Amino acid sequence: MKRSEIREHIFKLVFCGEFHPSEEIPEQVQIYFEDLTEATEEEHSYIAEKVDRIKEKVPEIDSRINEVAQGWKTPRMGKAELAILRLAVYEMLYDEEVPVKVAINEAVELAKKYGGDDSPSFVNGILAKLA
Repeated sequence: MKRSEIREHIFKLVFCGEFHPSEEIPEQVQIYFEDLTEATEEEHSYIAEKVDRIKEKVPEIDSRINEVAQGWKTPRMGKAELAILRLAVYEMLYDEEVPVKVAINEAVELAKKYGGDDSPSFVNGILAKLA
């Protein structure tokens, strides 16, 4: 599975986390993996680990987003855009394997696919201020 596909699955699980209490997330991840048959066990582990690490850092990530998001604090943001931003900011700040430019580009691509018409420019604008 390509890294962009793995990132997309991570995004979907981070997004799912917006609709479930944190204690239900491990169960939601397992349910998600039941349908993700094309991924290996190693990829499942990587995805689950990264989702856990992002969830642990949400307060710090949201604080960084709120510092640069003028007029659009995280509670006002669309759930898809917020999940994309959380993933990208996590990669930019805490994942040394992902270059900043790659994190931003992949976030914009996710925004094109899952966000509204203005999502790509919104996501790009926030992330550019953090880069």
